[in-house]
Amino acid sequence: MTDYLFAPAGVFAIPVRGEAAAYPVRRIFCVGRNYAAHAAEMGGEVDREAPWYFTKSVVHAVASGAELPYPAGTDNYHHEMELAFAIGAPVFRADDKAAAAAIFAYGCALDMTRRDRQQDGKDKRRPWDLGKDVEGSAVFAPMTRVADFGAVGGQRIHLEVDGETRQDATLHELVWSCVEVVAHLSRYYHLGPGDVVMTGTPAGVGPVLPGQVVTGGIDGLDPIELRIGAAE
Repeated sequence: MTDYLFAPAGVFAIPVRGEAAAYPVRRIFCVGRNYAAHAAEMGGEVDREAPWYFTKSVVHAVASGAELPYPAGTDNYHHEMELAFAIGAPVFRADDKAAAAAIFAYGCALDMTRRDRQQDGKDKRRPWDLGKDVEGSAVFAPMTRVADFGAVGGQRIHLEVDGETRQDATLHELVWSCVEVVAHLSRYYHLGPGDVVMTGTPAGVGPVLPGQVVTGGIDGLDPIELRIGAAE
């Protein structure tokens, strides 16, 4: 048995509706600019040649219902409501059939973002890590197996801050489907159980403040909630 100099990080796992066992997460991939209207409000365009990605650290993941402090190093902390999906089988260089079969479950997620630090990265042509890979910035609600959710299509995706609607769209607006994302991403990574993909956010992103409550949902999935605490 190996001795460690300090206690290693624990496993972060997402509950699955109807299951006693939870889904342990090993990697989090995020699709950038996957809704045309959101890309436009950010001053960009969708890359229709191929999807592209950034990542979040698993130690920055939290469960729905958490209360987290307003993070250090930002004056413009934004909400982004997203559909997430979990991989349930090994997949590499997948065709569409194999990619579809590899998707295990869907769930609601929040990609919380230091927008000012993300903009710094854009302006200076540097990585987005300070904007995106933020402590507590990957929020996950319990997931639902694919068989119980059905096909991704016209389901409503929405987000509210203190009950006021900020984001309201449908999953039809996804530029790259979940299957297309798996097929493409598996050209570059050996995907497998433990890998979660956040599929991008619709238009309407905006700032949150200490004391506010973020809620959101997607038709057919468990809703999500995050409470913003006082600034550190």
